[in-house]
Amino acid sequence: MSAKKDESSGEPAKDQSLGEFLRTIRLSMPMTLREAEDASGVSNAYLSQLEQGKILKPSPHFLHKLAVAYGVSYEALMEKAGYVDKGPTARLTGRLATFANKKLTAEEEQELLKFLGYIRSQKKS
Repeated sequence: MSAKKDESSGEPAKDQSLGEFLRTIRLSMPMTLREAEDASGVSNAYLSQLEQGKILKPSPHFLHKLAVAYGVSYEALMEKAGYVDKGPTARLTGRLATFANKKLTAEEEQELLKFLGYIRSQKKS
């Protein structure tokens, strides 16, 4: 699997799969799978399966660990994994909306995701 990059910015290409995106980020650090395991707490075997596209929709918990370890946006990983739709009418497709009595706006959903990321980061401390 080759790591595609956006020629203008050197950043991972937007059309990359989740696995390709994770591999591109990891290799750009540079970091081995074992080093990524140490940094994230996610096994190198699982990371390898993610990068190879054998696991397409990992849990948000693992995505958060990888976002922190790789220094990338949790929201970007959630989008790549299919939990958040792309586009101007993007809506969360996971269970987050069930926690609200009323239908959440896209802005409210994004704020809840940020807050959830914050809570999870505090649990590590």
